[in-house]
Amino acid sequence: MSTITAKRLLSTRPILFFSLIMLLKSYLAWTVIFEGGPSWTTMLKEIPFVLIVYCLIEWFASKRKFLYYTIANLLMTSILFAVIMYYKYYGVIVTYAALEQVNQVTAVKNSVFSLMDPYYLFIYTDVLIMLVLLFMKKKALEWKKSFSRKENTRFVVAVLAVSFAICLFNILPNRASMNEIVKAEQMGILNYEAYTIFSDKDIDFVDQSEITQKKINEVKNIEQPAAPQFQGIAKGKNLIILQMESMQNFLVDLKIEDQEIMPNLNKLVKENSYFKHFYQQVGQGNTSDAEFVVNTSMYIPPRGAATQRYADKELPSLPKLLKSQGYDTATFHTNVVEFWNRGELYKAVGFDRYYDAEFFGTEDSVFFGASDAVLYRKTAEELQRMDEQQNPFYAQVISMTAHHPYTIPDDKRYLDLPERFDDTMVGDYLQAQHYADQQLGIFIEDLKARGIWDNSVVVLYGDHLGLPIYSLDRHEKDLMEEIYGREYTYTDMINIPLVVMNAGEEMTPAEYDHLGGQVDILPTVANLLGVSLDKQLHFGQDLFNNKAYNILPQRYYLPSGSFLSSQELFMSGSGFEDGKHYPLTGDGNSKQEVTEDEFNRALELLNLSDSYVNHLPSWKTEE
Repeated sequence: MSTITAKRLLSTRPILFFSLIMLLKSYLAWTVIFEGGPSWTTMLKEIPFVLIVYCLIEWFASKRKFLYYTIANLLMTSILFAVIMYYKYYGVIVTYAALEQVNQVTAVKNSVFSLMDPYYLFIYTDVLIMLVLLFMKKKALEWKKSFSRKENTRFVVAVLAVSFAICLFNILPNRASMNEIVKAEQMGILNYEAYTIFSDKDIDFVDQSEITQKKINEVKNIEQPAAPQFQGIAKGKNLIILQMESMQNFLVDLKIEDQEIMPNLNKLVKENSYFKHFYQQVGQGNTSDAEFVVNTSMYIPPRGAATQRYADKELPSLPKLLKSQGYDTATFHTNVVEFWNRGELYKAVGFDRYYDAEFFGTEDSVFFGASDAVLYRKTAEELQRMDEQQNPFYAQVISMTAHHPYTIPDDKRYLDLPERFDDTMVGDYLQAQHYADQQLGIFIEDLKARGIWDNSVVVLYGDHLGLPIYSLDRHEKDLMEEIYGREYTYTDMINIPLVVMNAGEEMTPAEYDHLGGQVDILPTVANLLGVSLDKQLHFGQDLFNNKAYNILPQRYYLPSGSFLSSQELFMSGSGFEDGKHYPLTGDGNSKQEVTEDEFNRALELLNLSDSYVNHLPSWKTEE
């Protein structure tokens, strides 16, 4: 479009000019988000919404039309930009509900900025030009004068009516789609954003009397063994749960040109019980969601982080369970306790106390708080004090230095990686995880030296994925393909390690290849410690005794309706029929293993969990 043509169109038909601008921005968003990219249908899915907004301005605004056009343009541009950036970080389409996350996003601004390709900022180019030109008094007067022209009312009404009809045509037939990305592509991004505002409806909760452990086990298709293996072999021992930041399972036994990336983790894997098909079940709250799932054996909420949705509930939990057996309970994290509303969560799950930034200080800070070196040193000192008491303890220790975007200081980068890993997220990730592994090894040796290790069951797992597929560029995906020897898939992305250590002499080192998830840690640990779960509802299963079958519903990082079965990851489409199948083995075999019955049972499990937590009383009321 020539400058003269653009100027003429702006002065005579601003509604068309601004609509064309928004179309170009929509094409950018579709290029980043949707696999097929933009097509001619993009215009029919995005422009009608834009025209509705601009027609309303033409209809109701007699003065300051240019200002209203600019504001509307800026708002819709910001929505598209937010959608792009959120997708790059989470792999989902952002909605208005994420506004409650704003304070968390500012805290992880380095992570967000690291995912931003410079060309994304072109989406604001027209806004900046208009703001600059507005400071040119003569040009500003010309524009304001041209915008004072009133559009023909019949034209505005006709365009408004047709646009509204097209929007309804895009929205109504696609409301039933399970996959939020598919739904946004079918409706159009702006239509989808509007739809989420007006479509929110109350969940159809199951009656409290119908939610029993027997019901959950029936839906999961499992039976509790009469004489569980390893029951009580660690009775009376301390419990230490290590939650490792962004640790994915591919790191186990990984070497880059003869450099062992995780030597300490590899040693632990070989000497203990290692579960290689273990998966995250977190959502919007990431690390804090992992804390919730592990400590409650329940699923994350349908919207928002568990710390924001469930933190006021009187939650049955691992800390409360162990406190009933005389345990002292504490959790350790170097960030401020207000981050992700952890202070409320810790009251809900019943930790006796927490140790946060106030305890660890600002020594050797990396990203949000003190480094793993400081975390482990000060935690070991406190664990020794707890170990000297008469009763056993449960401590959850949450590492953080290997946090996205993994740009740790140079003095903590010990690997000599090949040049092809330079200035890549994959290379930075390996450096950060290598540092985390080094500090983990030092911590374990410290626990042994203090006499804590021998009397403690130690459970280690990754909190969530570290390298999202949608955050990687082409070169980084090639590096992951080099590491795996095949394409890096969604199944790989959410696969995290689980290692159970030091439970008892009866438990010899073993590698388990059956399916497990974070929701399974509580019942697994309870069995080892000999603590009954007869009176505590849980959605997980003991991984040492329920090996034949498992089903793991997923939320947020994968579309609604996605789940893992014992054979594969199923990712929903509009529903079950057009879903995608990813084998857990990663061998590329696309043979369908899961059934529609499993799909329905996964959804039922989520509803049972949502309903159960909804019926729980508030600890704030009790307090």
